[in-house]
Amino acid sequence: MAQWTHVAATRLTRFQASAGVVNGNVEGWALYAERLMDELGFFHDPAHRLGHLQAQMLRTMRLVVDIGVHLRLPIPADAPYGPGQRWTPEVAGSFLRDNHPRPGAFVDSEVVRYLSLPGQAIGYKLGERAWLRGREAARARRGAGFDAKSWHMAALSQGSLGLDDLVEELARL
Repeated sequence: MAQWTHVAATRLTRFQASAGVVNGNVEGWALYAERLMDELGFFHDPAHRLGHLQAQMLRTMRLVVDIGVHLRLPIPADAPYGPGQRWTPEVAGSFLRDNHPRPGAFVDSEVVRYLSLPGQAIGYKLGERAWLRGREAARARRGAGFDAKSWHMAALSQGSLGLDDLVEELARL
């Protein structure tokens, strides 16, 4: 990590240093921020809470589709959907259509999205977990001196690090 920090500080333009994006970091931040809103009690309105839960449900289905289709995994015999089948793009489309209220065109675009971006769905969740682990490590290290607002400001200034580096840096803040 230190060598890349040196390279970034001495050889890269501001554009180059900010152009790269680690999906798990960026999307993980988005999921972490949603969770933080829930932790802080901002989902008072039942409609907002339902929207948050529906978004989580869709992301969970994306995980199943992303991993299942790319690995062509068998669906367990005792599963409530497609028991004994293997995950294919067609099965994934049917699964999404049958289990989420979005229209068919959206479902079709979701299947294409995850066929073309293997690992993106799991990257979201792994990123969220990295942000949570980093925050909890920083909180444990600082104890009563942990200031969430300051920590978040410092955390966002780290840039788009890989997930192991992210956890390490967040824990130090």
